[in-house]
Amino acid sequence: MINIIKDDGEMADHLRQEIRTRLIEKDYHCAKEYTLSILSGKWKVVILWHLGVEGPHRFSDLQKLFPKISHKMLTSQLRELTEDGIVHREVYPDVPPKVEYSMTTVGMSILPIVEMMYTWGSKRIEQLKQETQ
Repeated sequence: MINIIKDDGEMADHLRQEIRTRLIEKDYHCAKEYTLSILSGKWKVVILWHLGVEGPHRFSDLQKLFPKISHKMLTSQLRELTEDGIVHREVYPDVPPKVEYSMTTVGMSILPIVEMMYTWGSKRIEQLKQETQ
């Protein structure tokens, strides 16, 4: 039976689950694919950039940074990053409850990759602008 994946979110989740299963079964050897499974998701790279460069953010602060992201999608992306050990979720017992997200040590180790992606993208956008003038 062919497994049809409806959107990028489902494809990213499918990839994460497949890689997790292969890691558990000790049948996994592709570091590039593993790295992409961590970063895959429409918003993960920009979430990581903000948390890594600017520091911890509350959920509501992240929502303000990305007005086009739905509550459900932001929750999903943060949950996956937390499950992968990249982001730490801290719940403070305040009233109302305060939840803050920050980078873990492992998360900070992926920040140079995110910054290189940003640098490459900025340069490429400038090249494309020059080509269209």
